[in-house]
Amino acid sequence: MGAVVILAFMPEQLKSARDDLEQAEKTADDDEVREDIRETADAFADYVHGDHEPDHAIMDQHLNDLRQLSERIDGDTEDRLESALESAEEYREGIDQA
Repeated sequence: MGAVVILAFMPEQLKSARDDLEQAEKTADDDEVREDIRETADAFADYVHGDHEPDHAIMDQHLNDLRQLSERIDGDTEDRLESALESAEEYREGIDQA
């Protein structure tokens, strides 16, 4: 029964954002952009599969990083990153502030 509760609590928005970021990484033309995307995707994967969640300040930093990245890309990469950003923003809205 405990496993069901944990799976139900899984941050679906972060999983979706991570999936979109992984796709964005594959379509990015620039190595530095790919690395920046990978870092955020890895962080989201840690939150999805780990036993810790980001607080609102950490999530705000991730959102800011994604917004800055979106200014450096275009095409399919930008579309995927924008989708990831939307999902991450939805997740951020649900975080309780201290």
